[in-house]
Amino acid sequence: MDAFLIVSVLGLLVIAAATLIASRVGVASPLLLVVLGLLVSLVPAVPEVTIAPEWILAGVLPPLLYSAAASMPSLDFRREFTAIGSLSVVLVIVSALLTGLFFTWVIPGLSLAWGIALGAIVSPTDAVATSIVKRTGISPRVITMLEGEGLLNDATALVLLRAAIAATAAAVSIVGVAGSFALAVAVAAAVGFAAGRLNLAVRSRVSDPTVSTVLSFTVPFLASVPAELLHGSGLFAAVIAGLVTGRGAVRRIPSQHRLAEQQNWRTIELLLEGGVFLLMGLELTGVLDQVIRDHDGYGLAIGAAAGALGVTVAVRTGYVALLVASLGWRARRHRRLRPRLDAVQERISQPGADERWAENGRRGRRGRQWTLERVRVRVARLSADIDYFLARPFGWREGTVVVWAGMRGVVTVAAAQTLPADTPHRSLLVLIAFIVAAGSLLLQGSSLGAVIRWAKPDTESPVVLAAERRALRELLEEAAAGAPAAASQLAVLAAQRDALLDARDSGRYSSAALSGALEVLDAEQVRLELLGEG
Repeated sequence: MDAFLIVSVLGLLVIAAATLIASRVGVASPLLLVVLGLLVSLVPAVPEVTIAPEWILAGVLPPLLYSAAASMPSLDFRREFTAIGSLSVVLVIVSALLTGLFFTWVIPGLSLAWGIALGAIVSPTDAVATSIVKRTGISPRVITMLEGEGLLNDATALVLLRAAIAATAAAVSIVGVAGSFALAVAVAAAVGFAAGRLNLAVRSRVSDPTVSTVLSFTVPFLASVPAELLHGSGLFAAVIAGLVTGRGAVRRIPSQHRLAEQQNWRTIELLLEGGVFLLMGLELTGVLDQVIRDHDGYGLAIGAAAGALGVTVAVRTGYVALLVASLGWRARRHRRLRPRLDAVQERISQPGADERWAENGRRGRRGRQWTLERVRVRVARLSADIDYFLARPFGWREGTVVVWAGMRGVVTVAAAQTLPADTPHRSLLVLIAFIVAAGSLLLQGSSLGAVIRWAKPDTESPVVLAAERRALRELLEEAAAGAPAAASQLAVLAAQRDALLDARDSGRYSSAALSGALEVLDAEQVRLELLGEG
């Protein structure tokens, strides 16, 4: 017990120190933790460290993914959902198949099913790169794509891994695999949505912010555990619960609760991420010893891992090139659509448009009456989306960053250790996954900043952001002026928050500007509540 406490305290100190040092030297703290763990594991006095992968997959990843999903701007996620879904599903499947073929070719006696299983393990990317990219002021489109991909591709890879392992024991058709994947996603989406809605409903009635924060810690597990029991993806369910919570929290959870929860979740994220990367380095010694016993050297593992890393980068490059081309085609289509959309907006804004619309009795495809106000909101949202895409182009410079930021990490290491004990060449496959993850983090992570400086991608314009902030201040002043003269300061803040949320739903402003304004309102509301202003 004493040894465990000492190691735990030392681990916390190391994570804190690595975070502080990383911020000063400009290196991501996970990279320092992996290297430090590897160096410590080479000390003869340090015992072999082995962590059950279930602890990572079921105990660590759900809260990490939930927290990231809850903090992701829902507006940006909606706008980039097509690209995110493509990177998270299609790219993972293509990478797993092609990398699996490569493993089958270079590893003697490895069947195609086991090759695809290992390909699924090394295919998902890690969200570590986002922390590096955010510091550069790069376009929010790139950050949203990387964050969204990191949220969803883990579930795709693990479902594909299960299907590949099942295929080694029995004949499994492509239709059967596709059906299992669709069922896992559907079950996870339903369970995650229910968990997110239940979270909002319960916590909106809780008055103690500490209790509310404690309840938030249970949500990722309330989503992931039932989803796994129903043969769905627990990780995907945790992501959906986080997205639902993030979307509705501003309206339904008090400001003081959200501020307390945000700070506590940042601490949890720091400890979980740091602990996993530190353990990743510490576990490497045991894997190396096992490979020495089974294969008399590391040559095959190093060669296969280096080749797999090259294959994944090449596949990602080709796929992102296609994505850039498709986004360029969509941008040209938006430019052609812009004049027509302006004409529609002008027509529905003319005097008497409401009366003419009511006389025509327009109905949607499902026979539901469409009010002119609903049409105006839809057109305004589409117009804002087009302005967003045209103002923030996505070309080869941004695509280069997305390619090189596709690093492997925690999920690859944890998934490799879930391979059954009777897997052919198991220790070799686990070591290959370790080398791919560690090599990717060290090689791509250490050079990502240089790649960004070379590619010079589009960055968030300070002028545009300042203009949006000025416009939001005017919006807040209008909302405050429209409040009754006798209204308290808290009531004025409530009116201002409603105005900001309406602006968010219409998509008129960027998430960066809206988030800053909402944080200011939250802080002011907490201050007034503490002072007893009612």
